[in-house]
Amino acid sequence: MANVVLAALAHPDDAEFLCAGVLLRLKREHGWEIHVATMTPGDCGSAEHSPEEIARIRRAEGAAAAAAIGATYHCLEERDLRVIYNEPALEKAVRLINQVKASVVITHSPDDYHLDHEQTSKIVRAATFAAPIPNFLHGRHTHPPIDHIPHVYYCDPLEGKDAFGQPIKPAFRIDVTKVMDGKAAMLACHESQRAWLRKHHGVDNLVDSMKEWSTTQGKAAGVPFAEGYRQHLGHSYPQDNLLGKLLGTV
Repeated sequence: MANVVLAALAHPDDAEFLCAGVLLRLKREHGWEIHVATMTPGDCGSAEHSPEEIARIRRAEGAAAAAAIGATYHCLEERDLRVIYNEPALEKAVRLINQVKASVVITHSPDDYHLDHEQTSKIVRAATFAAPIPNFLHGRHTHPPIDHIPHVYYCDPLEGKDAFGQPIKPAFRIDVTKVMDGKAAMLACHESQRAWLRKHHGVDNLVDSMKEWSTTQGKAAGVPFAEGYRQHLGHSYPQDNLLGKLLGTV
């Protein structure tokens, strides 16, 4: 399988907030091909624009953020607050994994504050299992099934806690200090979200919030900035920590 990482998350700016440091390091240090996908185009992320207009804006922001590191952006065109584990969404995710031939897939924590995140996590988990199975899309493949289940990793949930406020600790952390400027530049491409998050989430600056969380994880690991991850280690999934081998853990 080629060296391809797919970050498949719910909304535009999720990957940039949660896992762009690892994407940047894989690209710069190992020459990996990078793909960033969102389940939705962020169509509810505005109090000013219509769903169609903010979706258009946010697709463009997602594409610009990906292009900043030579990555490719994809949108699976589900809708905000309507991401559901169902057959159409699962098929879209399987087709994308087979299209890009992902060898590593990064997605949301199974437990998170946002149901779109949790449903995306379930969809992507199921899609990584289904993608190598010829009979799953029997006779309807647009790309051949991948050879085997890819490595699957879960990002930190936002603020590192579940819906009950209980901490979810990463299994390992990766130092992203040297790529923090690039991660911040990617996140800054999502200009439309500053006003929205200020209104709805009470977050005044998305980039500063990302740096604060990266600092929290970095402090736990003895480095300036870090990202936390857990690997899916269920039966039939790869058991070796490929990200850890390539990038080191702290």
